[in-house]
Amino acid sequence: MSLIVDTFGRTVEYLRLSVTDRCDFRCVYCMSEDPCFLDREQVLSLEELAWIGQAFTELGVKKIRLTGGEPLVRSDCDQLVSLLGKLPGLQELSMTTNGSRLTKFADKMHQSGLNRLNISLDTLKPERFTELTRKGKLDRVIAGIDAAKAAGFKRIKVNAVILRGQNDDEVLDLIEFCRARELDIAFIEEMPLGIIDERKQSRHCSSDEVKAIIEQRYPLMLSNKRTGGPARYYTMAGSAIHVGFISPHSNNFCHECNRVRVTVEGRLLLCLGNENSVDLKAIVRQYPGDISRLKQAIIAAIKLKPKEHHFGGEDETQILRFMNTTGG
Repeated sequence: MSLIVDTFGRTVEYLRLSVTDRCDFRCVYCMSEDPCFLDREQVLSLEELAWIGQAFTELGVKKIRLTGGEPLVRSDCDQLVSLLGKLPGLQELSMTTNGSRLTKFADKMHQSGLNRLNISLDTLKPERFTELTRKGKLDRVIAGIDAAKAAGFKRIKVNAVILRGQNDDEVLDLIEFCRARELDIAFIEEMPLGIIDERKQSRHCSSDEVKAIIEQRYPLMLSNKRTGGPARYYTMAGSAIHVGFISPHSNNFCHECNRVRVTVEGRLLLCLGNENSVDLKAIVRQYPGDISRLKQAIIAAIKLKPKEHHFGGEDETQILRFMNTTGG
């Protein structure tokens, strides 16, 4: 049982640990076109990341997901996977990636102890892919997905952010792609982080709209599948894959939140849609390797975890950090 329990009785068993704010893409919903990345001294070292992971697992966290930016742009990521994979009590070590480097790293990550992969894929049209990512190549990502399957990863999941007027016409194409390759898929409502403008507001596409498009071809049946995250999963006839929906706008899931994030700067973010945070980097740098101090800080910080996020209202607090600095 996790010892990290907030004031609303929610138990934290899931940590999203960001290893870098850098990425080889510039996705329109994740970062600005010309981002300013952190200097090396601002970023947690391999050892500091491992100490934080150890502190959380000793407090009862069972699942760690490595995020970015793009985790695989960090050259020592496989070493971090090896360190974290040896932590007692950790049941799952996973990663969210854009897939562009998996042809090079899928085997190494799997052999180092990574259990699961989430791979971002928002379109199957090469020109549109380059437009949405600002510089990515679709064929590299598809080759990366195939490399991950060949490396032995099971139940790979595709993450797709659907934007009205930009890729909402590809929902069924993405479903067919995942059915053919036996990949789970989660459709995600755009997170309103960064600079919000009218263009961004008008492109919101709800989970209900996406679900309705799918059911024009495939009726969906509610599944009891849970992965420790906020997705609600469904199944379809004629396929073993699961279709998930993550709905921060239209279906608030805060009452069962079981996760926190640590940014690559070492800020413990207690809610994606809230600025409450605690500086863990200051502790690991003043007291290197002192896991006891880290655990005390985490237990104290969890009391600041808010009841819920507030996305979308005109009077709500705007979160100005982009997703790449938050940890996807």
